[in-house]
Amino acid sequence: MTTESSSSHSNPTESQTGKIDTSAWKDIVLEYQKPSVGRATWQIVNTLGPYVILYYLMYLSLSVSYWLTLPLAILAGGFQVRTFIIFHDCGHGSFFKSRLANDIFGFITGVITFTPYYHWRWQHSVHHSSSGDLDRRGDGDVWTLTVQEYLEASRWKRFAYKLSRNPFILFIIAPLFLFIVMHRFPTAKASKRERRSCYWMNLAIFTMVASLSWAFGFKQYLCIQITVMTVAGSAGVWLFYVQHQFEDTYWQRRDEWDYTAAALQGSSFYKLPKILQWFSGNIGFHHIHHLSPRIPNYNLERCHEAHPLFQSVKPVTLRSSLKSFGYRLWDEQNQRLVGYRYLRELRRQQAVAAQN
Repeated sequence: MTTESSSSHSNPTESQTGKIDTSAWKDIVLEYQKPSVGRATWQIVNTLGPYVILYYLMYLSLSVSYWLTLPLAILAGGFQVRTFIIFHDCGHGSFFKSRLANDIFGFITGVITFTPYYHWRWQHSVHHSSSGDLDRRGDGDVWTLTVQEYLEASRWKRFAYKLSRNPFILFIIAPLFLFIVMHRFPTAKASKRERRSCYWMNLAIFTMVASLSWAFGFKQYLCIQITVMTVAGSAGVWLFYVQHQFEDTYWQRRDEWDYTAAALQGSSFYKLPKILQWFSGNIGFHHIHHLSPRIPNYNLERCHEAHPLFQSVKPVTLRSSLKSFGYRLWDEQNQRLVGYRYLRELRRQQAVAAQN
């Protein structure tokens, strides 16, 4: 069993202190942080337009057969993922130059994706400020334990952890629960504005659901909406999972944590086929996004291609990303994610050592 991580992330600007020189990228990203009204408007048109059309076609198809509705719903799920990327950029204030425009379209796309705009924006900012910090886990990330924490955990906690990491729970049940149930309630730490954001969004969603149920019929609407949200939620959670859950990702304790290293080493470059890259709004260039959340999604690829530092991040492909299913725990000693098989082998070696 190897004790070294097979690093796939090259860091040519890493200093002797182990931290990456921020001057190598800060000036470069400035050019790509400038929003474009034309690009943003066209993205809204080519995303929300087809989504509305597909919704109407699904309504018509229900009178024929659900088997005709299903492929339309899957396609609509892809457009809902793209809608969430617009929502996401508005939350970062990067989609439009105008703050008001970002807030308006952030709210509209929030209704479509069942996500409270201001509340999510606040929580997501915490994720960006703490991603890769072992001492600040638990806000906007996938529950991740270290090997030592898992070994020391109670039987109940280990069971809960395994359950939460089960692919069916993580990618099917959890997304639906997150968007339908959890987003309806503000968290305990939320400010008044974030709390109001949840309440106003709930009212807007109720109005939308009631209107579409009246137009389509409640059962018909429910059938369409659950299918679309299942597809979009599963795809969205998978994207988020792969963006930070790969073998040699980045986790450090607070005193060793570095923002730039967390972005370039702890956020993947998920190289997808062009059609999937389009539907996911270029979010596969996640290393660029974490370097500078102010870069709109339509500028991420151009920024990635602007400097060798960004291109030095080895891509995760669609095929290689499937390995992420097996990663469960962070091995602090070897600085890599490992699976339960590694844990069994570790226990076996410890038992042999104890006997000797």
